[in-house]
Amino acid sequence: DLTPTHISWQPSLNARAHRTDRYANTELTVRRGQGFTITLYFNRPRQAGESLAFITEIGPAPSESHRTKAVFNLSEVGASGWSAVQVPSEAGSMNFTISSPANAVIGRYNLTLQVTSGNKIFSRFLGQFVLLFNPWCPGDDVYVATENERQEYVLNENGIIFVGNARYIEARGWYYGQVSQEEFSWALTLPPVAFALSPAIDVSRRGDPKYVGRVISSMINGNDNDNGVLLGKWQGSFHSHENPSRWDGSVVILQKWRQDNYRPVQYGQCWVFAGVMCTVLRCLGIPTRLVSNFNSAHDVDRNLSIDKYYDSSGKSLNIGKDSTWDYHVWNESWFLRPDLGGSYSGWQVLDATPQEQSKGLFQCGPASVVAIKEGDVDLDYDTLFVYSEVNADCNRWIVYSDGTKKRVYCDTEIIGRSISTKAIGSNSRVDITYNYKYPEGSAEERRVYKKALAKIFGSSFTEGRRESPSEAIRNPGIAGRFKLAEPPLFGKDINLILILNNLSVDHKTVKVDMSASTILYTRRTVAEILKATTSVDLGSRQGKNIRIKIPYSYYGKYLTTDKRIQVTALCEVMHMNGAKLLVEKTIILEDANIIIKIPRRIVVNKAATLEISYANPLPEPVDRCVLLVTLMNQQVKIRLAPLAARERSKIYFEFTPRRTGPLQLQVDFSCDKFSHVKGFVTLAVAPA
Repeated sequence: DLTPTHISWQPSLNARAHRTDRYANTELTVRRGQGFTITLYFNRPRQAGESLAFITEIGPAPSESHRTKAVFNLSEVGASGWSAVQVPSEAGSMNFTISSPANAVIGRYNLTLQVTSGNKIFSRFLGQFVLLFNPWCPGDDVYVATENERQEYVLNENGIIFVGNARYIEARGWYYGQVSQEEFSWALTLPPVAFALSPAIDVSRRGDPKYVGRVISSMINGNDNDNGVLLGKWQGSFHSHENPSRWDGSVVILQKWRQDNYRPVQYGQCWVFAGVMCTVLRCLGIPTRLVSNFNSAHDVDRNLSIDKYYDSSGKSLNIGKDSTWDYHVWNESWFLRPDLGGSYSGWQVLDATPQEQSKGLFQCGPASVVAIKEGDVDLDYDTLFVYSEVNADCNRWIVYSDGTKKRVYCDTEIIGRSISTKAIGSNSRVDITYNYKYPEGSAEERRVYKKALAKIFGSSFTEGRRESPSEAIRNPGIAGRFKLAEPPLFGKDINLILILNNLSVDHKTVKVDMSASTILYTRRTVAEILKATTSVDLGSRQGKNIRIKIPYSYYGKYLTTDKRIQVTALCEVMHMNGAKLLVEKTIILEDANIIIKIPRRIVVNKAATLEISYANPLPEPVDRCVLLVTLMNQQVKIRLAPLAARERSKIYFEFTPRRTGPLQLQVDFSCDKFSHVKGFVTLAVAPA
């Protein structure tokens, strides 16, 4: 019998051609819709009358009807779209180029050679290879037209996550590491239980990026899945597990998940879920990026309206199911939507953060960004939920001591601000708000909002629903805003000014109830730290300033790692039938910067030294100081001497980069009084 004795997968040649040369796995890894070459050595030369065919199989019970099995003869394109051709080779061996269709199922395949000689057919198992999505192939649903986009959204392992709030946006580094062994192993073994499908049917659908994306959005979180990667937690203590702010990348999370026998890692929050999901999707070849939505709504009852409640002194109350987060991070992936029609192709929202169940599971998307912008909230999947996140109304209510509620304000513009993503090829921020909605207050935006309401409740419901932008329910005839007198630095007193203006010629007496509380980035109150009442007389069109001071001693012990304080002023115009104005501001306290100084030139395989400067901004000493320095998931923990009040210190850190190109180095500083102050720098490593 003609028998193969040895196979060469041509790993270097194929990996370069398929842009998988940085993957850490040892198996041949190629992309669909593109040929790869193997070399077979036989026990003797092939004789006349002997024909060759190949068989590819994937998953349990592979079948041609499910497109999980293909049998194709040499030099013929089979009905499955798979083909094999013989190409020139050296004496004693045979080279074959095997090609898959651009819509093939992705995952780990078995490859078998079938030899036919007369009436005799026998098969020899050759080995396994891995097939991925191919954004370089025009026939693939995930095809991206430009090389710089493919490099950024598929191959770039270094990410930027934008956090903070709409007025103070910060950049945080994240290492995706999508080519590491941990990500690769996990991405290829997605369990089918997420959709209660048979394993065979589940595998047969893994050629569809929208199905794969939806499954992964469910599997990243462990809130309704015992084998999910991460558990979410947004309040309470993290002492017994990992504070979500501790994470700087995906690889260490997936390593811990595997080491703990696939029990969910504790804990994650939105940017962590998004970072891990981006890693897995890029690993599989689906172009993906992170998106931050500032003033992000969570509309539980799905009526395109967020209700926020305050007591009669202006303190924010933790009642009601709706919420508005300072920011929320999700993923966008790029692929076609033939199920919706060509106009809805392109970027699709996928969100692994467990906020609301969709069809019985914590999963979200893919929702077409075009559908969101156009108000087509009835389209699959979860378009209504994402539309509310970027374009809901925000109603503010006063809750009186007898339990009655009064709506005092409706803001139609506050939700969905400064929607941001990382620029291609740099760490800059790109504002993509216009991708999600028309300009607030424009005729187009109002038309789309009414269209979305009509799709939910019917056309008759929309009449009179949306007021003019930022219209007060009862105009109190005054305007107000908070202004910081100086930058709000962590460890120092906060000085701000409430500016009130009389908008009419009538004299007004205004009672002002002020409240300040430490909050989470989800705007949930942690502790009230200040409460005060005053009154001010405003003459005809007069403006006055009220100065407010929040000492460090008031807020220091109540801050979380979010370092946020919310200040409110409920301004009641006396003798005007209870007309009220609510003024609100969220303050993010600025950390003492970590300063990283790098050499002018860094060369691969050559030691380099960095200077890392860190500080204690507090008016008191700190102890148990620790610096974590991370480069490509390699982490060094450095225990440091205590720092005196307001002291800054520095260390010198030596490292040797083992590959060329951009590398992200991350620094995390913690002590006994605060934790997880972040800094990062992107290093350009030159060839030797």
